[in-house]
Amino acid sequence: MQAVSSINSLRAPPSFVTGASSRRRTVAVTVRASNVIRSDAQSSGSTTSKRQLLSLGAAALALPLLPTAAAQAADPEVTNKVFLDIDGGSPEASGRIVLGLYGNVVPRTVKNFVTLANGTEGYGYKGCTFHRIIKDFVLQGGDFTAGNGTGGRSIYGRTFADENFDIPHAPGVLSMANAGPNTNGSQFFVTTVDTPWLNGRHVVFGRVLEGMDLVDRLQNVPVGRGGRPVKPVVIRDCGEL
Repeated sequence: MQAVSSINSLRAPPSFVTGASSRRRTVAVTVRASNVIRSDAQSSGSTTSKRQLLSLGAAALALPLLPTAAAQAADPEVTNKVFLDIDGGSPEASGRIVLGLYGNVVPRTVKNFVTLANGTEGYGYKGCTFHRIIKDFVLQGGDFTAGNGTGGRSIYGRTFADENFDIPHAPGVLSMANAGPNTNGSQFFVTTVDTPWLNGRHVVFGRVLEGMDLVDRLQNVPVGRGGRPVKPVVIRDCGEL
């Protein structure tokens, strides 16, 4: 099925797209109990047919929602801290975000993120962008190979398995983007609202410790088709604190 790039009027989030361009893969993220949107950064100008929306809505209704973050236990212990220095093309869209990572719960996922932030393997997050920003949903980045949501790679190879889904999504959490089960690479997202429909589908491995005010400003930057910022939002520097 061809991926759909349009975002509906309900501010439905796009799918998190990962994988090499030679073998493009797309994941559908459940938006609400009656709606699923598919998106591909390489698809331009395509629209969603009524038949597609109806079929996707029926699929979404079959997926049970997990408990919201408010009903879950307290945040896990922070074992590592990583900073992202952001340049969004203006003083209001620039600054530092500090992320706390849950290495005791998801050690492989945390090691992947820390290593890519430090750039010790010769590649990583420095210089890449937040290629997709959806207000009242997420900031998505980490595609340092293609820059459009179709690339990236992990330190374990192109992808690695889901570690667990023990930590629920909530506003300000750090979670892995994927192209379906067990396809984590380097792409990640930061939530700006409560997103319980992502529980059990994306691995949460940290949260924003400092800079949530910047996250809020970034979710309001002008964006074009597919949530791509009009002015690039670049990770100018990053690393472990």
